[in-house]
Amino acid sequence: MTRDNSPKVAVAMSGGVDSSLAAALLKSDGYDVAGFMLKTWKAEHLLGSHSVIDPIESARSVANTLGIPFEVIDIQAEFREKVVHSFIKDYQNGLTPSPCVFCNRAIKWKAMLDAADRIGAEFVATGHYARVIRDPEGLFELRTGKDGSKDQAYMLCMLTQAELSRTIFPLGEYTKRRVRELAQEFGLPTASQQDSQDLCFLPDGDYRGFLLRYSPEVRKPGKIVDQQGNQLGEHEGLAFYTIGQRKGLGIYRPEPLYVLEKNLERNEVVVGTRAELGHQVMVVEGVNWISGRELDDGSVVDVKIRYKAKPVKGQITVTGKTTVKVEFKTPIRDITPGQIAVFYDDDRVLGGGVINSDR
Repeated sequence: MTRDNSPKVAVAMSGGVDSSLAAALLKSDGYDVAGFMLKTWKAEHLLGSHSVIDPIESARSVANTLGIPFEVIDIQAEFREKVVHSFIKDYQNGLTPSPCVFCNRAIKWKAMLDAADRIGAEFVATGHYARVIRDPEGLFELRTGKDGSKDQAYMLCMLTQAELSRTIFPLGEYTKRRVRELAQEFGLPTASQQDSQDLCFLPDGDYRGFLLRYSPEVRKPGKIVDQQGNQLGEHEGLAFYTIGQRKGLGIYRPEPLYVLEKNLERNEVVVGTRAELGHQVMVVEGVNWISGRELDDGSVVDVKIRYKAKPVKGQITVTGKTTVKVEFKTPIRDITPGQIAVFYDDDRVLGGGVINSDR
């Protein structure tokens, strides 16, 4: 039961078990909870084709179970403009984007905080596996979730101190297994619901088909070459290849070949052997120091170059206001322009930015 002076929190509900339990835990802790869903854009040809569960009705059912208000906020137009169009444009430019990271900063947290302000809520909350801790100096630290297999702090590296100061992550201390157990104990209708694995606007995960439908010009055949410029085959379009890719090249050699580089100017896919794959230096741009503190030249930190990548030690050289160079002791595979590099100090997220180059 909430009291008149209970802190109010707006919980973003996706219709899945994680956000459902986040709302349940907050209500159990005495918060005045209001649920809402951000309705994002989804590829029209996939609407209703890959899920028998309507996420809106699922979230509404949870809200009814918990006895909390619930509303749907339509952000489809803005989402398509800022997230989907940018996703397509990045592929057109030879990059491999990470749209969820930028969606969190540019779309979701803004919409959540606007909703919170409208209903007089001090906080917003989500079902992310992450933690926020206030340090002795009053700064807000983003920490990884206790369940390393589900940790989502990487996806939140572009948030700001202002956003962290109003954010609660109720699941940060729990494992996924415990989350499902608690959901059962709360009697939530989403307790056994399967997790989604793909982009919210691309539920079937077929990014190739998506690009061909919404940006057919990405089908631009060109040469597949080795590092000496010798043609080994042909590609269908740079957008359909990513750094480190081995399968689907259509090239047969005694030693497997991998994508080393995508040359946009020459419209060439450069391939090579496993020994040729990897670099010791990368440039990261648009860096957001979420910790509120910039790193000094020479700082050695843990670096993740993809969401599921293992962290490796890298030395930071500050080359601009929001640009750094990262040097590794040994070559790192799969450094991919367009992906996000995130910097850590143990379980503390220091910041992150876009990988621009591996040179």
